Amino acid sequence: MTHEEQVIAVVKKVMPAVVSITVGKDYDELLKEHPQEMMVPHGDHMDLPPPEEALPHTHTGKVKVGGGSGFIVDASGLIITNKHVVHDHEAEYDITTTSEDTYKARVLARDSLNDVAVLKIEAGDLAVVALGDSDEIQLGQSVLTVGTALGEFQNTVSAGIVSGLSRFITAMTDMEGHSERLRGLIQTDAAINPGNSGGPMVNLKGEAIGINSAVVFGAQNIGFAIPINKVTRDLAELKKYGRIRRPFLGIRYLPVNPLVAKRFRLAVDHGVLVLREGIPGRPAIVPNSAAARAGLKEADVIVALNNTLIDDKTTIEDVLEKVSFGEKIPVKIWRKGKELELIMPVEEHLDNHKRKDE
Repeated sequence: MTHEEQVIAVVKKVMPAVVSITVGKDYDELLKEHPQEMMVPHGDHMDLPPPEEALPHTHTGKVKVGGGSGFIVDASGLIITNKHVVHDHEAEYDITTTSEDTYKARVLARDSLNDVAVLKIEAGDLAVVALGDSDEIQLGQSVLTVGTALGEFQNTVSAGIVSGLSRFITAMTDMEGHSERLRGLIQTDAAINPGNSGGPMVNLKGEAIGINSAVVFGAQNIGFAIPINKVTRDLAELKKYGRIRRPFLGIRYLPVNPLVAKRFRLAVDHGVLVLREGIPGRPAIVPNSAAARAGLKEADVIVALNNTLIDDKTTIEDVLEKVSFGEKIPVKIWRKGKELELIMPVEEHLDNHKRKDE
C-alpha cells in the first residue's frame, strides 16, 4: 500500500467518529456577561449590540458563541475534546456527527491540569477512534489532524509530521483572558486552525495519539497536540471514581524567570511567585485550601515541591501528577529573603463552580 493509499484509508476509518461541537447561550445572558464584547466597532465609536435575530443560532435556538471539534472514543457516546472548548459551565453544547445527526451533550468531566474534557451524548453503536500510545511517538513520523477548521469547514483533514516533543506553551483559555500553561505537547507541522481544537491527531494506523489543542498565531506550520495518554488516564479515573481526580493546592501564581525576578526584586530566578490576579474575587491563596492550611502567603516564591526543583522545565503540575491524595509533601519557599520549608497536604481539586470559596 502506498503512502497516499494509507492516508486515504485512515481518513475513511477515522472520519465517522469525528464530531463538531457548537457552543450556545441565551442572548440576555450574553449581554449581561459580556456587554463590551457584544458591541460592534464602527469608525471612531462602538455601535450597540446587534439584535438577537441578526446573530447565528444553534439548532435549539441559542446564540452560537463558539465551537470546536471532538472525537468519539466509546460506542455509547463518550466524546473527547479540549477543556477550553467547553470551559463555560453555563453554556449549552451540541454535537453534530459526520452523518449530520445532532445531539445535546453533557460535560462529564474537565481535567484541571490538562486541556482535556469528556462529554456524553445519548446514543449507541457509534463509530469510535481507537486510542494509541503517545509514549511511542517518534520525531518525523507521519500524522493526520482532523476537525472543523475555523469552526466552519467540517471534516477538514491535514497531513504532516511530528516536528517536536515535550513542548511548553502558554495559551489563552477563555474570553476573560485567562491563560493556561500547557506542557508535554506534541508539535506538528500539520495545519491546526481555530475550530480544529479538540479533534484527533492520528497515526497511520488510525489511532489517536493526541488532541489538537493550540496554534501559534503569526507562525507557519506550528501546531500543538496533547498526548493521548493523558486522555487514557482521565478515562480510567472517570470509570473508577466517576470523576477526574486531580490535586489542588489553591494558589494563583506567576512563573519566575530572570526578568520577573528583577521586576519584583526576588532573591531567586526560578520557581513561582504566589500572586493574585487583577480580577476581584480571585485572591492569591484560595481560602480553606491546602495552601492556606500549610501557611503559604501572597508574595512567597515556591522554589521546590516534594523535593523537586520548580523551573522552566519542571512545573508544579508535573510534580502534582506524581503524588498521591492524602500525602503530605514538603514545599520549599523564599519569604522576605529567607528560605523556609512548609508541609502541604495533597487534596483533590473541585471544579470552580462547586467551590463556594473561589
